[in-house]
Amino acid sequence: MENLTKDEVIIQDEGQQSKKMQRRSFLRYAGVGAAGVGVLAVAACKKNYDNSTPGYAAPIDVGSGDIGVLNYAYALEQLEAAFYIQVIKTPYAGMTPAELSALTDIRDHEVLHREFLKAALGSMAIVALTPDFSSINFSDRASVLGAAKAFEDTGVTAYNGAGYLLTNPTYLTLAGKIVSVEARHASFIRDLLSYGSFADTTILDANALDQQKKPSQVLVIANTYLTTKITATQLP
Repeated sequence: MENLTKDEVIIQDEGQQSKKMQRRSFLRYAGVGAAGVGVLAVAACKKNYDNSTPGYAAPIDVGSGDIGVLNYAYALEQLEAAFYIQVIKTPYAGMTPAELSALTDIRDHEVLHREFLKAALGSMAIVALTPDFSSINFSDRASVLGAAKAFEDTGVTAYNGAGYLLTNPTYLTLAGKIVSVEARHASFIRDLLSYGSFADTTILDANALDQQKKPSQVLVIANTYLTTKITATQLP
């Protein structure tokens, strides 16, 4: 196994090529230090259990302020990464080489987004989430691409609806860079399902702008694919 320093993060999934991210380098780029990150939230988000129901895991709240927004994004990226990892692990029937290549790229993007946010959050990150994809038939193209469309469209509206809450301008810039990639994914998936639907009226408003949703709206959708639920009670 490769030796790592305490500041290095390995990005590795399902036997794919490993990549390293320097947490310290990220924090320098973002313009904050580890102590600065800690100031952004009063307390870390922790997993709690309802003792009245054995084995029941209470919802995990993402927190408040910039940390809450980053944890919210981190939760969504965890979900997307897990989905695409499964898509590539068990390709649907009839997946073409071109589709396999593109979906593998999307998987790698989502894994990098997940690890990027995890590195930024450090000890303030919520726990690793367990997905529930029982409603998706991973052997069926329509089921997989339909779910992918839902994830990508929801991801774009989520970033659009929460970006304004960020007070650190560098975090806002980084969120803008991530959402632009998510929009590229959404366009590609939409065209796989129905060519030319990449920017139709179901996702754009009357001013040809992408729609946005509040965290509370997005998590209603995301929680249908999570075993332990996520809340954002401290975000607008």
